[in-house]
Amino acid sequence: MSALDLSVPQFNAVINTEQDRRKYKRVDLELEGCFLDEASEDHQLVTENLSCSGAYLRAATVPEEGANVICYFDDLGRVAGRVVRRSKDGFAVEFDVVPHKRKKLADRLSWLINKDLMETPEQRAASRFPTGGPAFIGRKDGLQIPCTVIDISLTGASFKTNGQFQCPPIGEVVTAGNLRGRVVRSGDQEFAVNFLRPDEEA
Repeated sequence: MSALDLSVPQFNAVINTEQDRRKYKRVDLELEGCFLDEASEDHQLVTENLSCSGAYLRAATVPEEGANVICYFDDLGRVAGRVVRRSKDGFAVEFDVVPHKRKKLADRLSWLINKDLMETPEQRAASRFPTGGPAFIGRKDGLQIPCTVIDISLTGASFKTNGQFQCPPIGEVVTAGNLRGRVVRSGDQEFAVNFLRPDEEA
């Protein structure tokens, strides 16, 4: 895009043609993330293109057409959907979202597309900060997990436990100080969260 366009009309314009069955135009945008299949197993993914109504995802594991999945996209969050098309290296998913959630997705996608135009080079270079400070992560059952902060940015952070506590699973909403975040990656001793906005649903 050659100019700053916060409205991103392609996310809101309905395409009434037989040739394009998508309700909303998609844009090329790569976001890393993962998805949970119907067996609650998580798999890594990278988006190839997406809109506020669906996406095409590249993944080593390709679910069956018609399968329900829950996707967690870096910088975008959690979205439920259904597989509508598959190929040998990926699949297309149609999001199952209510209108107000779709509007939030459109707003967030607009920000992701335009953020490089809105940030200065210095901001982009310093978007993620490595650190080694301590932190306590609050789980939904009230347990406080002592952790070390690996790195942190405006949109999320990654943590390492001391090995005495199990990492929270993907999808759980945890607290870090006065911030809430949803777990998007989880391993033996390390996990990462995407921060939730104050008005975002858990």
